[in-house]
Amino acid sequence: MRGEEQDPDDPVTRYPQPEFPQQEQNHPGWTGPMDPPPDHGEESYRGSGLLEGRKAVLTGGDSGIGRAVALAFAREGADVLFTCLPAEEDEAAETTRLVTEAGRRAVPLACDIREEEQCRLLIERAVEEFGRIDILVNNAAYQMSQPDGIQAITTEQFDRVMRTNLYAMFWLSKMALPHIPKGGSIINTTSVQAYKPSPHLLDYATTKGAIVTFTQGLAQMLAADGIRVNAIAPGPVWTPLIPATMPDTTTFGKQAPLGRPAQPAEMAPAYVFLASPQASYITAEIVNATGGTPLP
Repeated sequence: MRGEEQDPDDPVTRYPQPEFPQQEQNHPGWTGPMDPPPDHGEESYRGSGLLEGRKAVLTGGDSGIGRAVALAFAREGADVLFTCLPAEEDEAAETTRLVTEAGRRAVPLACDIREEEQCRLLIERAVEEFGRIDILVNNAAYQMSQPDGIQAITTEQFDRVMRTNLYAMFWLSKMALPHIPKGGSIINTTSVQAYKPSPHLLDYATTKGAIVTFTQGLAQMLAADGIRVNAIAPGPVWTPLIPATMPDTTTFGKQAPLGRPAQPAEMAPAYVFLASPQASYITAEIVNATGGTPLP
């Protein structure tokens, strides 16, 4: 089906469908070797000023969904500070290029958000650069497939997943709040895994369920302050994390009713909407972008 002509109006054939070539990479993965190459909206995303003058902080902005969100935010008029791991600085350079070409400020920051002090320095840097934080996107995540079950999940892996996916979200939300004005927005990335966990992603799915609860609780806590908190639950998305952490890439995303994985470009508009004034009455919501998999 990969050879079918792609129809931009048909969500089934708009992007490549499995089967894909089997491909493996070392963690954290690299965009360049991926086949088919991910689409971040480089040629398709057109901004309309929805985030004009806003200041955004985004974790995991070097590739995948994060890169697509950084690009979309910039084309909508926002300046973007985004994080990456030190090993991902080459990937981050491409995100910087895309944001800069959109006429906005890009501030890449290599750091390890598993450490509380690194999160504190991240927020300090954002305030130093921008003066405030209008949008915080907690997007960075770690996963590692363990088909052999819970016995194969080491304490080291479990700790890394929890600290990357949960602790960092908690620290950054708490530290950013004094700098988020009324009308500001926090957006967290959860997953279809929060509701339909795959056994080989047990620890990852656990964190994604917790992100849903955290989002809905924090939203109620901050509503009276005029700060909205929402989350997006993607289904399978074609990012470097897949060849870096999944044993089989050939049929990735085929299980979705649309028959294919999403491209990062298909996730970004949801983040833009939730960050924009158009979503002013939307808080404590989980936007499901799963390619047709029904969720609660």
